[in-house]
Amino acid sequence: MKYCTRCLQPDTRPNTRFTPAGTCPACDYFERLQDVDWQERIEILEDLLSSYPRRAGRHFDCIIGVSGGKDSTRQALWVRDKLGLRPLLACLSYPPEQVTERGVDNLSALIEHGFDVVISAPAPQVWRKLMRTAFDRFTNWARSTELALFSSVPQLAIRYQVPLILWGENPGLQLGDLNTLGRTGYDGNNLRYMNTLSGGAIDWMLETAEMRNLIPYQYPTPEEFEAHGIQIVYLGWFLGDWSLVNNGMYSAVNGLHIRTDDVENTGDLRGVSSLDEDWVTLNQMIKYYKFGFGRVTDYVNEEIRIGRLTREHAAILVNEYDGRCSSEYISAFCDYIGIRVDEFWKQVRACVNRQLFDISPAGEITRRYKVGIGL
Repeated sequence: MKYCTRCLQPDTRPNTRFTPAGTCPACDYFERLQDVDWQERIEILEDLLSSYPRRAGRHFDCIIGVSGGKDSTRQALWVRDKLGLRPLLACLSYPPEQVTERGVDNLSALIEHGFDVVISAPAPQVWRKLMRTAFDRFTNWARSTELALFSSVPQLAIRYQVPLILWGENPGLQLGDLNTLGRTGYDGNNLRYMNTLSGGAIDWMLETAEMRNLIPYQYPTPEEFEAHGIQIVYLGWFLGDWSLVNNGMYSAVNGLHIRTDDVENTGDLRGVSSLDEDWVTLNQMIKYYKFGFGRVTDYVNEEIRIGRLTREHAAILVNEYDGRCSSEYISAFCDYIGIRVDEFWKQVRACVNRQLFDISPAGEITRRYKVGIGL
């Protein structure tokens, strides 16, 4: 394990490659941003949007996937109020046992802002069974739900004949998942190759559900994209102040309800991530045990790049809070998929990266590496 020389990104992130100088792709991209003419990028966006003129009978200019969270709230307001577009907002709804009241309130706030929202809700019993299968098989309960989450937007774009999809950040440039890079910095049609989706073929789901129940989990093929003229555009490429914290602050002043839970329970330093459900905190913890980084690492890396946090101070925060998850969240998740908490931990310990962590006879998991230095 090696760390980026500028931030705390480890080279264990899937699909990432450091530069010869030892910097991660996200830091390398950020360095190049310092010479960007942002007005020129806005002009590029305007030219791009002009290729999708309003047509008679088409009620919406674009479609945006939303959860009611920080990124989607900022996108929706900026697209409508700054670009003058008519967006259709698409939301994948979680089952009642999973969605938070906070998430419901935030989505309601978007509707109250005057947006049209279409909601996709996969069958809840199939959803639950697939979550259990995904956890048993991959120690990643979100393997199925993320497929539905990412698939819902292009599916609805096809259904409503809205070819332009506006997305948030470019995961290849802003996170380092290089498989997603497209023809340009704003071309998002290779999003299907991101780590979240590329390993998500539905074959394993057929052990749990019939094909007719798996329609919400199927990302449209490249051929379907071409036939319907679907184009995903990363808005983050055009916004010089796009960041996790900035988006959170922008959305909070526009009515976003943020977390009030302690960072010790969530690893969420600012309380602005994954507001519509709590169990993603489990997956952030498990990701930490698999790859040696979690939610806090992603937070502090952005803060290091923009100069609001030193690498040394960031390492203290990562040491203290990365991989944190409330026992209450774990217990609620176990009740939902029908396993005991000790069974959950047995499964998690079995997936721990033993090159990065030690497990004591009592089951305590401790780092073998030093944050910021590696192995």
